[in-house]
Amino acid sequence: MTRKKFRIKTNCPQCGCSAVQNLSHEEMMEKYGDVPNVELECGECLEKYETEMKKACPEWDSECRMDD
Repeated sequence: MTRKKFRIKTNCPQCGCSAVQNLSHEEMMEKYGDVPNVELECGECLEKYETEMKKACPEWDSECRMDD
């Protein structure tokens, strides 16, 4: 049985670099929990930015049922 992975895909608003993270359910809960917005940092220009979880990872948004 494989564990479900969640993919967070974002683009830095400063430089446009994209980032992808693949995390398990446990890693998602530990790192982000069930917050509607996540704070991230660009690996290239080090810009800190915030994005909506439902845009960055729609599967996690559905899993947490944030829209309910």
